[in-house]
Amino acid sequence: MDKTTYSIDGRDCLLYLTGKPAYILVQPVDDHDREVLDEQVTAIAGASPSPFVFVAFPVTDWNEELSPWDNPAVFGPDDFGHGAAGTLHFVEKELLPAVRIQFHLSDEVPVILGGYSLAALFSLWSAWQTDTFSAVAAASPSVWFPGWLEYASQQQPMTKAVYLSLGDREERTRNPVMATVGDRIRQLHAHLEMLPRIQTTLEWNKGNHFQHTGQRCAKAFVWCMSEFVKMQ
Repeated sequence: MDKTTYSIDGRDCLLYLTGKPAYILVQPVDDHDREVLDEQVTAIAGASPSPFVFVAFPVTDWNEELSPWDNPAVFGPDDFGHGAAGTLHFVEKELLPAVRIQFHLSDEVPVILGGYSLAALFSLWSAWQTDTFSAVAAASPSVWFPGWLEYASQQQPMTKAVYLSLGDREERTRNPVMATVGDRIRQLHAHLEMLPRIQTTLEWNKGNHFQHTGQRCAKAFVWCMSEFVKMQ
């Protein structure tokens, strides 16, 4: 597996290549995500028979760049912004064209967008905005985000498959907003199951929100690739 750093529109992205890509995997990452990326991508490669290029792009202001709309802070001092639209524009108009040119990939090569926590919510929200992504790999997504479930329930995603997961202790928190995450992910999954032409699953992992993040993301991307093969 080849690993390189590739600058795209001023962002130093990490690219992992396992052969002539049959899939493009994309994930927004912070410093913690980067620490486990080697382990995560190795796990994906070990579980997937198909070659892929995995692109991790850095996010500097997590609460701003990945939030679909403004919200007051839920934990810590920082409010949530509304920068998700700009981040999605970067992925669609800068990152994906650069990757396709670099590896001579046609528009037919499917793209899977995924991530962890707020990056997973961003991935979900993106699927409600565009049909660019064939599947979404949402590991422990921040579906407690105020207004998200109501928004998602009134719209239909434009992707073919949605993976959801949560740690079985994540809803056991004293934070009253974040404690809704269990009920909200169950409701979101039930909504997706009722929609035609969308494959979905909800997987429960052992532990709280901060455990085994790379492994959880790996399982999310592997499920998406496997499910896409079934749909061919």
